[in-house]
Amino acid sequence: MVSRGVRCRLFSETRRPHPLDPNRPVLEAIALERELLAPIRAMADHVLDTSQFTIHDLRHHALRLLEEKQTQHLLVSLVSFGFKYGVPIDSDLVFDVRFLPNPNFVPHLKPHTGAHPAVIEYMNSHEETGKFLDHVYSFIDFLLPQYEKEGKSYVTISIGCTGGRHRSVFIANAISKHVRDQQYRVKVSHRDFQKG
Repeated sequence: MVSRGVRCRLFSETRRPHPLDPNRPVLEAIALERELLAPIRAMADHVLDTSQFTIHDLRHHALRLLEEKQTQHLLVSLVSFGFKYGVPIDSDLVFDVRFLPNPNFVPHLKPHTGAHPAVIEYMNSHEETGKFLDHVYSFIDFLLPQYEKEGKSYVTISIGCTGGRHRSVFIANAISKHVRDQQYRVKVSHRDFQKG
């Protein structure tokens, strides 16, 4: 962003008309330009007043903003869901955990979700749960840096079981802890856990 006065001076010094409308006075064309660009400015993460910048100042600020962006890890969004309600359409990766032991068939666990301590203990008591998580952690540890290298800012990993209440919730929470420990930003949502 450059102040209106500076922009007017620049057009005056170069003796060029404003490209938006060469038939308007420069100040009017600049006002129209600002009006047209207002929605884009409203979406901007950063706005710099470059009125007093040298080319070196501009380079310094641009590099600083770029470095800040590069040090931010991508956002990992974890979504647990039930296959009977459909796969989330924004999924980048989908893990099907319907092969794991189902707490739904254990009467005292059925009313709880995969976040309940008794369900967590039940899931952790089965060898296949630990083996599956070890494989997923290894896969994710390889994959997330590849996504970052490609320039992705977020990735959505969906974990599904039959109803989205027990196994998928447990696995999504376990993966979220692992991913947080790797210093990634994490968002977790359990889409279907209340659907009965």
